[in-house]
Amino acid sequence: MTVAGESEKDEMSNPLRLACIDADAPPLFLPIDEAGNREGYEPAVARLLAEELGRPLEWVVVPWNDMLPSAQRHEVDGVLCGQGIIPSRLEQVDFTRPYGVFHEGVLIRRGEGVSGPEDLVGKRVAAIAASANMTLAESFEGAEVVPFGGESDDVYAEMLEALRTGEVDAVVDDDVVFVPLGEADPTFELAFTVQTGNRWGIGVAKDRPETLAELDGALARIIEDGRLRKAWEEWLPTLDYPF
Repeated sequence: MTVAGESEKDEMSNPLRLACIDADAPPLFLPIDEAGNREGYEPAVARLLAEELGRPLEWVVVPWNDMLPSAQRHEVDGVLCGQGIIPSRLEQVDFTRPYGVFHEGVLIRRGEGVSGPEDLVGKRVAAIAASANMTLAESFEGAEVVPFGGESDDVYAEMLEALRTGEVDAVVDDDVVFVPLGEADPTFELAFTVQTGNRWGIGVAKDRPETLAELDGALARIIEDGRLRKAWEEWLPTLDYPF
């Protein structure tokens, strides 16, 4: 005989499994430490959601291009890892309301003299394939776009290394990772920012509407009571809170 409330208790004991890459991309996220913990804005959001749902949090590390498929295969509850809500991704998964809104930047080697799209003519511009960043890169007339496929666990580091060594001349990504890098690293500088207002959400398999509703509801509550704002101001103090 099933005791009343037993199924609810079992559900709350199940970990909230979220997919992401393991990369060094502060303040968005830092590499997983020896104890298996992650720090940064997205990990802070994940912890708030897990606490709100009363479930332990578990990260599942996968290559960039396998994150959404891992959700489709039900290996994770969702993908909380830099996923702009764009048409190509909406064909694959459903998304919660956004937990962040970001613009896009163009990073170059310091002193290269790029201040706008017109300065990218004839230059090799890197971006992650099938991303909002790639769409922006493709809009730069005269630039040679270099897609990075995301087969490894750290496509972000691969693009930065390609820029560092001169394999590419610029990298397009979101301002949340580029603004602090451009200020702190003597090798790079932020050439310019495009006000694209990309909305980032948690990707969930289309055949799991109950999981989508659960995560979306928890996200709505942490936005409403100010917990998300507090996490934003801790990790992203130089960016305007969008909600």
